[in-house]
Amino acid sequence: MTTFNSREEGFESQFAHDEELRFKAEARRARLLGLWAAEKLGKTGVEAEAYANALVEAAVVRHGEAQLLARVHADFAAAGVDQSDHRIERTMHELLARAVAEIKAGI
Repeated sequence: MTTFNSREEGFESQFAHDEELRFKAEARRARLLGLWAAEKLGKTGVEAEAYANALVEAAVVRHGEAQLLARVHADFAAAGVDQSDHRIERTMHELLARAVAEIKAGI
């Protein structure tokens, strides 16, 4: 095996690791966002968990912040919860950073 092949395998391995971390972090962020939004919507217990799980499913299937933002915004609007898109986006970014830190810490 040449040095070039070895380096290439190393980069491929790092890329796969980074993609796995990204996927896990985005799924965890969606769950945390779901729990945060559920609290704002007055949901507790099983109902809050179901809402969080629905956001995780939406994040995994549709891949994207825009879909999460649109879903939470629509749910807030329907329930009369006053939260701006900016605040929801800011919370999403904060929760993504928290999710990455938790995953790296093994939590």
